[in-house]
Amino acid sequence: MINQYPRTLEWQVLLAHISGRSRTWLLSHPEAQLTPEQETALAAAASQLNAGVPLPYILGHWEFYGLDFLISPEVLIPRPETELLVDTALAWLRSRPQPSYRFLDVGTGSGILPVTLATLVPGAELLATDISPAALAIARRNAEKYGLDTRISFLEADLLPETLAHGSWDILTANLPYIPSATLRELPIFGREPTLALDGGPDGLELIRRLLADITARKLAVGLILLEIETRQGPALQSLAREQFPTAVIEIKKDLAGHDRLAVIFSPDA
Repeated sequence: MINQYPRTLEWQVLLAHISGRSRTWLLSHPEAQLTPEQETALAAAASQLNAGVPLPYILGHWEFYGLDFLISPEVLIPRPETELLVDTALAWLRSRPQPSYRFLDVGTGSGILPVTLATLVPGAELLATDISPAALAIARRNAEKYGLDTRISFLEADLLPETLAHGSWDILTANLPYIPSATLRELPIFGREPTLALDGGPDGLELIRRLLADITARKLAVGLILLEIETRQGPALQSLAREQFPTAVIEIKKDLAGHDRLAVIFSPDA
């Protein structure tokens, strides 16, 4: 029966996933039983969970901004902190309404940012890049899931595509690896989520530094740049951004926990 299993949230989610029932239904029907096939699937899932595999990877999907995204161990698990980036982009767009927009997402991972923005901004066309072919495969599947594959283009690239120059973009978003290498090795997520998507080099700003310099070198016109950062990187990020964009407005937004989370860069005339 259902009530023989642990009552932790992870087990409730697993049971709902395996049984095809909602957590609410399972809690109100403790006498319910799994089929032999479901028992076997639950045992396999529980073995993974006990081995340290994150629950979202076992499920194969996870929620972000009210949407359900396919994920795999090749991409990061979507986190609620990143919703601040979406909120900030939408607020900026509301103050500057126009029929169409062009967005660029660098280091797209599972594609949560371009898919979410394309869903919420029907007039937007998007380009998303990632260095990982496996991540891009997941991102394309998520775009197809929501019927957005004709509006989002995906390119394999180390940050910006080599062919991208002198372009004009309304918003550039990037949730790049930003955890300092030494710090990462001390965190519980090390070895459980892809290092390629987490390791930001000695100070955590290696890829962000390259991206900002590349935007300037290629003379890209970007209305708004949004960069997710590590909680201690606000001052350093402001200095980096000031070097590349001396006349820009540079702000650091805090997440709900009060930690520096998002760098916002835009022209005072934008």
